[in-house]
Amino acid sequence: MAPKRPTRAGAFPKAVETPAPRPPDPATLYAALDLGTNSCRMLIAQPKGSQFHVVDSFSKSVQLGYGLEATGKLSRSSMNRTVNALRICKQKLQRHKVKRMRLVATEATRRALNGAQFMRQVKRETGLVLEVIPPEEEARLAVISCAPLVSVKTEQLLVVDIGGGSTELVWIDLTNVPKRERPHAIMRLHSGFKSDPGPFAAAKVVDWISVPLGVATLRDQFEDVEDDAARFALMSWFFEESLADFAPSESEQSKEGFQIIGTSGTVTTVAASHLGLKRYDRTKVDGLRMTSDQIDAVIRDYLSLGPEGRRNDPRIGKDRQALIMSGSAILQALMRLWPTDRLSVADRGLREGLLYQQMSADGVLEDGAF
Repeated sequence: MAPKRPTRAGAFPKAVETPAPRPPDPATLYAALDLGTNSCRMLIAQPKGSQFHVVDSFSKSVQLGYGLEATGKLSRSSMNRTVNALRICKQKLQRHKVKRMRLVATEATRRALNGAQFMRQVKRETGLVLEVIPPEEEARLAVISCAPLVSVKTEQLLVVDIGGGSTELVWIDLTNVPKRERPHAIMRLHSGFKSDPGPFAAAKVVDWISVPLGVATLRDQFEDVEDDAARFALMSWFFEESLADFAPSESEQSKEGFQIIGTSGTVTTVAASHLGLKRYDRTKVDGLRMTSDQIDAVIRDYLSLGPEGRRNDPRIGKDRQALIMSGSAILQALMRLWPTDRLSVADRGLREGLLYQQMSADGVLEDGAF
């Protein structure tokens, strides 16, 4: 006798459907675009607690400031490269239907004799209206982007943003701010270095400076020096000289409670090299603390490799290899001058600062722990 066929035998298994992720509500989205001397970078994000969640991003080396030191102008080829990158940014903004945004340009556009002409070209060819921000705002945005990395033990803070065309340094006194409030006190600087903090204890900006030397402009100053080690030493000395009126006096130097936070491609590349990362991993780099000895070891390694070795080093990358020694010269000078033997690495900068600024102004970030 043949066995009975089980009930529903042969029926196709019912698929378990996973719903596609819902696209974010455009009303919750913010965008920030940073057009610098070397790179064009954008983030689209939505607030999440006291932070934000990145929905989309863009980053491309456009070398807008290439040749600016020699001519004082942005070249036609540099402007065209940049406009092509901005077209991609415009497409992303349209795709996500972003309404709240800040799109800014910095040092190269500020300095170029044809900077205003270039801004008109961008508007004409992409429809984007970029805002050329002053050095103080650039410095302030870099500072607030680093608020989550500020230690509650920090009493004196130096935030350093090494850009392509300039380097911003902001020195902040937090001694009068309760320890648990120190990161939030940095965030409250979004409305200005001298703004009224209201009922809150204020972070005091002791001094700040925007040095018109970044990784691209410093490299261009010494590109005629053939010897690799000599060029590096000259760049580091030259940058240190530019900080003569900003660095603290001997009587003010105390390592206790002092923190330097460095934000730039140079700092993150040095950190990735220290960790031996052949493939960059932001989660391992952002927030890393490095000692002066560790930084010096990486820089000595770069020098021993020489230009050809650096070009082929996967830790440095093709986009960064031409600029890494000028950035390292700036970094080494800073570590010599300031009273600490540790550096906090920040993989964040102007874009994050622009997002925090917009979200803080709209009151959409929760007032919780970072």
